[in-house]
Amino acid sequence: MLFVADVNSANVEGVRLWRAPDHTRLVFDLSGPVEHKIFSLKQPDRIVIDIDKSQFKASLASLDFDKTSISKMRYGKRDKDDLRVVLDMAKTTQPRSFVLKKHAGKPDRLVIDIYGEGTKTQKTVAKVQPSVGSKKDILIAIDAGHGGEDPGSIGPGGIYEKTVVLKISKALKSIIDKEPGFKATLIRNGDYYVENTLRRQKAREMRADLFVSIHSDGFTDPRAKGASVFALSRRGATSQMARILASKANESDLIGGAGSVSLSDKDDVLAGVLVDLSMTATLASSLDVGGRVLKNMGSFTSLHKNHVEQAAFIVLKSPDVPSILVETGFITNPKESKKLKSPAHQQKLAKAVFKGIKAYFYDNPPEGTYVAWKKYGGKETAGRGAGGQSHTIAAGDTLSSIAKKYKISVTELKNKNKLTSSTIRIGQVLTIPAS
Repeated sequence: MLFVADVNSANVEGVRLWRAPDHTRLVFDLSGPVEHKIFSLKQPDRIVIDIDKSQFKASLASLDFDKTSISKMRYGKRDKDDLRVVLDMAKTTQPRSFVLKKHAGKPDRLVIDIYGEGTKTQKTVAKVQPSVGSKKDILIAIDAGHGGEDPGSIGPGGIYEKTVVLKISKALKSIIDKEPGFKATLIRNGDYYVENTLRRQKAREMRADLFVSIHSDGFTDPRAKGASVFALSRRGATSQMARILASKANESDLIGGAGSVSLSDKDDVLAGVLVDLSMTATLASSLDVGGRVLKNMGSFTSLHKNHVEQAAFIVLKSPDVPSILVETGFITNPKESKKLKSPAHQQKLAKAVFKGIKAYFYDNPPEGTYVAWKKYGGKETAGRGAGGQSHTIAAGDTLSSIAKKYKISVTELKNKNKLTSSTIRIGQVLTIPAS
């Protein structure tokens, strides 16, 4: 396979390596665009990278191939003017390559991703086991932004956003895992990059109850300051809904809290209604939990905005997993950068985020969880309208639809909540009477 660039002469001036759980990434820094091709050979296993009209000017001394499938890297001339790089492999692998154009102070780059043969995305659903009696844990997927080749924003003294947010994410996971009824998992737990679409996909595959992406802001003006929280914009939700409907036969586009509703056997109108309902409820939940997180962060650090902002971030576009993006402060602000480097401040941020998450789930506990069982005095709630169970109004909800969901009458619902009319508002919490 041949990859063609605009210019066909460049030198390799640096080589870097990143390790991820499912692949190894090699990055070649180039003096300009290149034409290249890549292929595999067997007996013994090798990966060959041919780069036209180039020379190898980099040092290999700092490369550490430990815990990778690469045994050795070597290079030499090919057809007088061309460069051939050979990776001796310990096993058969599947390489993938692409080029990145010069951008934002970074040179042209050739990226080689090496996946193990037969590597598949491992679903972690089976690993999500109840930890308190027979009740399920509430699962929080924590996404530390950037990583590997992508450092994110860079603060004074060369502090990287990717490093700070991973530390905050690990602190948040530690706090969550100590709380009965809650469990957390990290989308990335080391210095490597995960594609944005894959981040949210991982959260869906593990059936997370909430996706939290942790970042630190950056801006050209060092005076910019303050933490913020984002949820998906309605425009972003609309575009995602269109994407899902366009590929509704895809098995990955199941919707619902447990990913249990397939769209492939639904007509276009019904599929549209199902996706719209799912995304509307998900967005309402995202705004709710995001507001609580923001309030808690504001108790000890400055806020950039006093309300949850909305934007079409790719990582927030899950149709059925409430998702928020937390900007923990401006790493480009000297004062905030100093605080963000502090383990004590990182711990405060993690505690504030979880305090908001915990408050949300104790007001809106998923059925069958330990939190729901604890909230309702040790009584089972799944499958019936249990006394004291609550329902937070989302866009599109009506009293009749809520009554039908919990198998009660509208009159019972109105009486329990002392409602004199059928008017309800988004965010309002109703108590569900026993059926």
